[in-house]
Amino acid sequence: MLNWQEIDTVLLDMDGTLLDLHYDNYFWIEYLPKAYAHAHRVAEADAQEFLNRLFTKVSGTLNWYCLDFWSESLGLPIRSLKRKMTDKIRYRADALDFLQQLKQSNKRVVLVTNAHPDALALKNEFTNLQQWIPTQYSTHTFGYCKEFPELWQALQRELRFDPLRTLFVDDGEHILNSAKAFGIQYTLGIRTPDSRQPEKYFSAHPSVADFSELPILG
Repeated sequence: MLNWQEIDTVLLDMDGTLLDLHYDNYFWIEYLPKAYAHAHRVAEADAQEFLNRLFTKVSGTLNWYCLDFWSESLGLPIRSLKRKMTDKIRYRADALDFLQQLKQSNKRVVLVTNAHPDALALKNEFTNLQQWIPTQYSTHTFGYCKEFPELWQALQRELRFDPLRTLFVDDGEHILNSAKAFGIQYTLGIRTPDSRQPEKYFSAHPSVADFSELPILG
């Protein structure tokens, strides 16, 4: 699937790739409608309908990932609410072994996440992810999320990576499509981003359910 000798730079997504997406899915899909309904004294069904409309409106934009946007739009302290369930923040089962292999390799490894900087800081606080990947970027730094070509252009200027010798791993096919369109040679999808959800499938990119399916890093 991959020839590691042809790869110098590994760009890794965070949520759903290294960390279990269950935390985020639980917060946004299950917890938030209840919190909004309680805070604004509306029926939970009405809260869910309002949230779904807003989700649809901002999907695929930087606001989708922006804690400030959601705090202001919903009138809720999103940052403090996200701390109520930090027991759900954990690595995907196969991630630490893979990160250990990467750390021992001569590859340049970079975290590239659409998560807001404060959300990234929260994940680092409870997983110590930064010890495995010291070089981390929130796309908010660049003003574009990974869905936009401008992000990849800015990231390439920042890191000076060779797209033809770069691997990008993400659990979103639309995001992999964006990276591929920019010219990143190697893309890889994660079929099991959420430990509580069925395996997903990718139509346009190689994918794995577990990092152990990849060749051993030499």
